[in-house]
Amino acid sequence: MIRFGIQDYEPHWLNGRDSIAAVHGRRLARLAGRALLHVWVVWDLEDDEWFTDAPVLLDFGDERVTIDHQKFDDLCITWDAVDPTRSIEDSYFNLVWRPDATPQLAELAGQTLQRVALLEWAGDRSDMANGSVAIGLDLSPHWLTIFNALDENGFGFGGPDEQYRAHYFDS
Repeated sequence: MIRFGIQDYEPHWLNGRDSIAAVHGRRLARLAGRALLHVWVVWDLEDDEWFTDAPVLLDFGDERVTIDHQKFDDLCITWDAVDPTRSIEDSYFNLVWRPDATPQLAELAGQTLQRVALLEWAGDRSDMANGSVAIGLDLSPHWLTIFNALDENGFGFGGPDEQYRAHYFDS
């Protein structure tokens, strides 16, 4: 399956903090101390905006991590599979990879990652997002959260929302 024409991107969806931590926790923890070179997003050239349905790529130079959300609680993390210099071959959308596409993302370029957190949403009892997992990046003094924005990806800047329970990895 090719998602949105992104070459070599074959998502494997996980749900829940425990399963995500079991599969990706150690590798996420090992990112601490590395410089985040770029945050790549897929850009819709027709609408001139971030195509939030496609994955976000964190470029640490020798390690590239894609983060992708769908539905209410699906999260996919892939490692070194996607090359943002390759064209996107989608037959419906006119998409390209764009590094540091907003001023807030551009501020993060070159910042050292202090630690990574899995952020578990804990809303009130009727909140459909309960248990959904976001990725939190402590780039002190900056912070980036990549979260599920109802079947697409969203960004949060500043510290994590207080509705999240933060689960940090030791490096």
